[in-house]
This record gives sequence, C-alpha cells and structure tokens, in this order.
Amino acid sequence: MTISSSLNAGVTGLNVNASKLATISDNIANSATFGYKRAVADFHSLVLNQSKGNYSAGGVRVTTGRMIDQRGTLVTTSNATDLAVGGRGMIPVTTATSAASGEAVEMRLTTTGSFRPDASGVLRTESGLVLLGWPATNDGIIPAYPRDASGGLQPVRVDTNTFEGDPTTEILMGVNLPATDTQFDATGDPRELTLEYFGSLGQAERLDVTYTPVIPATGSSNRWTMEVRDQGQGGIVVGEFDILFDDTRQNGGTISAVTPLSAGAYDPATGRLTIGALGGDIEVEVGRPLEAKGLSQLSDVFAPLSISKNGSPVGNLTSIEVDENGILRALYDTGFSKALYQIPIVDVPKLNGLKALPNQTYAISSESGAFYLWDAGQGPVGAMVGFAREESTTDVAGELTQLIQTQRAYSSNAKVIQTVDEMLQETTNIKR
Repeated sequence: MTISSSLNAGVTGLNVNASKLATISDNIANSATFGYKRAVADFHSLVLNQSKGNYSAGGVRVTTGRMIDQRGTLVTTSNATDLAVGGRGMIPVTTATSAASGEAVEMRLTTTGSFRPDASGVLRTESGLVLLGWPATNDGIIPAYPRDASGGLQPVRVDTNTFEGDPTTEILMGVNLPATDTQFDATGDPRELTLEYFGSLGQAERLDVTYTPVIPATGSSNRWTMEVRDQGQGGIVVGEFDILFDDTRQNGGTISAVTPLSAGAYDPATGRLTIGALGGDIEVEVGRPLEAKGLSQLSDVFAPLSISKNGSPVGNLTSIEVDENGILRALYDTGFSKALYQIPIVDVPKLNGLKALPNQTYAISSESGAFYLWDAGQGPVGAMVGFAREESTTDVAGELTQLIQTQRAYSSNAKVIQTVDEMLQETTNIKR
C-alpha cells in the first residue's frame, strides 16, 4: 500500500508540473502581448488519513489562474485612442458580433486596447473588440446612467465627416465707462461697442451695445442706460438696463444696482444680464453689485478692457481624444471641442476572480463579485490614459528560472516512479 501510494504521488507530481509548464509556456509566448496577465500554477499537498505505523503519500494537486490585479508597464503610442488604465480597474468592451446584433451588448473587460474607427466609425481593435461608453446629449452633457448595470453602455461611434457649430451662450464684458461723462456739464454723448457672437447655425452675428450717460442738473449722476440691439434680428432691442455705479471711498467705480427696463433680465447673485439673441438667450457677465469685475466707472477713459465669449463658427472634425476622466471629445479645426461619450472604469471586489476569455478580455463571474461603473480617476479606480498601451506582465527572466525548477521537479517525480517500479520488480523476484 505504501509503495503504491508513492507511485500515485509521483504520477500527481508529473501532472502538476506539466500544468505548471503549460502556464510558463503561455507566459513566455505572450511576453510581448499587450494587456496579457501572467498565468500561475499553485501546488497544494494532499494528505490522507494515516494509520498508526504506516504512511501513505497523498501527492499534490494544482490550481491555475491569472494574476489580473497585476499591472504591466504603460508605453507611449502615437494613437489618441490607444487606451489603458493608470491603476485599478478595467475598460468595458464587447465583441463585434454583439455590437452588431442590435440587442443589449455583452460587456467584457480589458485593461488596454488600440481602438480605431472602422468603416462605420465604430471604435474597435484589430481583434474585434468594440469600445463601450455612455453617449452624451447633443449639447455635450453626459446624462446620469445606472452604475451597477451595463444597460446604458453603447458601442462608441464617431462620424469623422461631420461639421459642428458652437453657439455663443456666454459673454464676459470688462468695460470701463468714464465717470466724467455723468457730470452735469458733460455732453451726454453715448459710448458704443460692437460684439460678435455665433448663432445656433454657426453664423456670425453682431450685438450693438450703447452706453448713454444720464446727465443731472447738478453734480454727477453715476448712472448709465445700457441698450443692446441684435443685428441678427434686424436691430431690435434685446436688452435695456439702468446701471447705477457706486461712488463711495471703499467701492467707488463698482456697480451699485442694475435695473432691467424694456428688455432683458439681471441676476445680482451671478452678476449676469440675460438677453434674447438670435437662436437663444445669451448671458452677459457685467459683475455683481460692489464687485470689482466686469463693468466699472472710473476716471475719464472709455476702455473695453477684456471682451471674451464662448462659441465658434462651424468647424470640421479633425481628431478625437480621451481625457483622464474618460471623456471622449471631438476636436474641430475651429478650436471647438465637444464631449461625445464617457468611458467608465469597471471595478469588481476580486479582480482575480474574473473569468478569462480570448484577446485579453474577462467576464464577470460569481467569484469576482458584482461590478460597478466608476468615473475614471474617482474612487478606487485609476485614470484613463490615452496615447498608451499596457505591456504584458510576464517577467521572462523569472519564467525561465521557474522553467528550470519545473524541469528538475518533473525529473525528480519521474525518478520516484522509476524507483517504485524497481522496488515492485524486486518484490516480484522474491518468489523466484
């Protein structure tokens, strides 16, 4: 019985070392495979119930798995949509077959991928993995999607032959009005300013702004009437405001109060005027009461100090990029950028419990636990890294060392079997 158990133990030793050799072979073969996670083989001894005075060898068993939580080195590439995760977490992908089915996509996970638009504009790898993300609305805002379900994820598709306009919604107006113009002996001549804005169709339009001082009988009124006309609507008045400036030692020259007259609105909490321009409202920031920002009234100089606005004319899409927060943006030749998708980072309680699939992808399993979709760089997950790929986690030197050890262990177990065979031969020779 003892000799037979030795034979069985030797056989198990051969089997487990053969399994370890297979993991080493896989690791070395994939030492240059981006995103590859090294396979490992762990040995566990088998202990049988022992009778007094006798010992039976139980042998050994093996469990194999992948070290998915290990991270390879990130290397720089020239493709903006070569993606990797700078830390914990996985990128959601699906197969090309699932993406084309028109039904709910089957989510898979990977840590890196080289995604490029195909003929339909879908971002996919050469191996057929399609990038998944949450689509933005037409105005570039990412709606709220469920974080514990993949139902909101869609294949990322970018139409590279598109034009896009960016209408103006905000104007920052930094203008100084001369305080001397509101004195009783001033001429009362208005001060004029022309502003350009972009409409909802990308066309350039013009706002004519006129500042007319209020002339008092004596002293200084420190009061102006601001009128805004929109040439895109035939020159109609879209904003008219009475603006009073402070003349105290502490806050002299700042806005004291703004009163809307025939058109427009003013919010003292934000310091913004609202005017109804062509294609939609525009907010003009002139400053809050007693705030040294926006409109001022000082000295005898009319000076448009800083005029800035958002928006741009119609532009052609030139490239796409993914920032560290996972926001995929379209970049246009006019300098305008627009969010198209958000790529979340998937995390599970036990990364090494994920089920390994082809092409360095993984699936949720009962061992991994339930997944959660994080914003990149938030919570426990790392940031999204563009222009980068993750290298294989294989250490070739370490694998070759283990190869030598495995070879010796296999030979030693074979020697045990040979020895048991010789002992059994001697036992059969006793009868002779």
